[in-house]
Amino acid sequence: MGHLPKLFRSTIGRKFLMAVSGVVLIGFVVGHLAGNLQIFEDPDRINGYAHFLQSLGPTLWAVRIVLLAAVAVHVWAATVLTLESRRARGAERPAVRHWIQATIASRTMRWTGYIVLAFIFYHLAQFTAGWVQGDDFKTRLAPYTMVADYRVFGVPVVHAGTSVLDVRRMMVLGFGNPAVSLFYMVAVGLLSLHILHGAESLFQTLGWRNGRWARGLRLVVTIACAAYFLGNLAIPGSVLAGLVR
Repeated sequence: MGHLPKLFRSTIGRKFLMAVSGVVLIGFVVGHLAGNLQIFEDPDRINGYAHFLQSLGPTLWAVRIVLLAAVAVHVWAATVLTLESRRARGAERPAVRHWIQATIASRTMRWTGYIVLAFIFYHLAQFTAGWVQGDDFKTRLAPYTMVADYRVFGVPVVHAGTSVLDVRRMMVLGFGNPAVSLFYMVAVGLLSLHILHGAESLFQTLGWRNGRWARGLRLVVTIACAAYFLGNLAIPGSVLAGLVR
């Protein structure tokens, strides 16, 4: 335990904390996308999936606490490191050449992070708490009766005939609003840009990046971020186009 305070006090430690929390958060957003993409399958899939997650009870809350802690540590470390960097630059701040050489992702890292954080709160308020959907939103969501079992690794965890929340219908109603869909698309685009630079930075911080395969790593990360963005874009885009009803 003696080494833990040093992580919070030193610059290297804060970079390490930001990298580790970033790994946790990237894992979550990828898993979240994988779950949401079930909207393109039979309604039993995403509705059963959502009901299964809710049925985890304390385990789900433990995961939520870990994620909230990761967000808090990530935001705190990023803010402190930014302030330290500004103080260190001092009079050298107008380094135009370095600013030009930096990528768009790295230049906008701080702002994309804070905008994405605001989006996360909005997204939770919209789909988890239902605070921004309108007074009649829940009345338009009739319970969904599972037609087939929902299975995890072949084991049925939500049985046919179970009445569950119609999450698929909730997503369709939510993304049926063009303003909401546009905001979601922009936010996911900024998140993808944030991950693009963040993933490369965390590889470097954790010592997994070297000159020999830096270019290949950048290509892999770029492709992965593009796939992540397009996967998220497909959901509201398909709802607005009437392909998902």
